[in-house]
Amino acid sequence: MPELPEVEALREFLDEHLAGRVVERVLPLAVSVLKTYDPPPSALEGQRAGTTARHGKFLAIPIGELHLVTHLARAGWLRWQEALPDKPPRPGKGPLALRVALAGGGGFDLTEAGTQKRLAVYVVRDPREVPGIARLGPDPLADAFDRDTFAALLAGERRQIKGVLRDQSVIAGIGNAYSDEILHAAKVSPFKLAASFDEEQVTHLYEAVRRTLAEAVERAHGVAAGNLKAEKKSGLRVHGRDGEPCPVCGDTIRSVSFADSSLQYCPTCQTGGKPLADRRLSRLLK
Repeated sequence: MPELPEVEALREFLDEHLAGRVVERVLPLAVSVLKTYDPPPSALEGQRAGTTARHGKFLAIPIGELHLVTHLARAGWLRWQEALPDKPPRPGKGPLALRVALAGGGGFDLTEAGTQKRLAVYVVRDPREVPGIARLGPDPLADAFDRDTFAALLAGERRQIKGVLRDQSVIAGIGNAYSDEILHAAKVSPFKLAASFDEEQVTHLYEAVRRTLAEAVERAHGVAAGNLKAEKKSGLRVHGRDGEPCPVCGDTIRSVSFADSSLQYCPTCQTGGKPLADRRLSRLLK
C-alpha cells in the first residue's frame, strides 16, 4: 500500500509532469472506482491541471475549477505514460481502473491489482468534500506537528500504539509498513498501550516518527513513479522481512498475523526478547 512517502513522491512527480497540461479525456473503466457523479469526470476535459496536493494518502489534482482526488488503497497505483496506446481501453478488462489522456499525447492510468477493489476516485469542487480527507488527523511532517501535538494525540488512548499510528483520523499518512518501521526505530512493542508512554518515551517515539518518514521521503525523492514500489521495499528494515535477521541486533524478525494484514517486529529490539502472541496461528494449532 502506498503510504505518505510514496504518495509525496507521486505528488512531486505529477508536479513535474502534469502541471500546466490540458486534460483531453477522462475515462473511468472500472465500475467501482468513481465515488462521485456530480460533477461528472467529463467536466475535467479541456481544463488545465495545476499543482498537485497531498492530504495524508490522498492525491488531489486541481483541474480547472475542480479537483480529481484519488486514494490508491492497498493495491492501487498511478502509471505515467509518455504515449498512450492508440486502441481505446476496454472497461472491466485487467487492472486498469481510470485513464487520463492529455492534449498533445501521454497521460496516466490508475490501476488496481487483485480482486478487492478499493481504489477510489472523486471529482469534487473542494478536496475537503471527500469524507476521508475531511476526517484526517494532522500531517506528521508538517511544521506544526511538534512533540506536544503528538503527546496530546496519545494522551488517554487506551489502544495499542500500532493501531493509533495507523488511524488516519489521529495521524494522516502512516500505514502498516511505516508504523512497523517507526516502532522498530523507537524500540517499542506494537502492543504497548499509547496512554502508557512516559514523557521520555513520547519524545523518543515522536523523533522516530519524524525521522523515519523524512528519511523515506528523501529516498523516494526523484524516483520515477514506476520504481517507487521497489524503492519502498528496499528501504524497509523490518516490515515484510519475517524470518530475516534484524539489521540492528541480528535477532530473527517475527510476524503477527491478522485477518487481512500482518505486522513485523524484532523481539530483542522491541519486546525484551519475548515473542508476541500470534492469535491467528494459535487458533490454527488448536
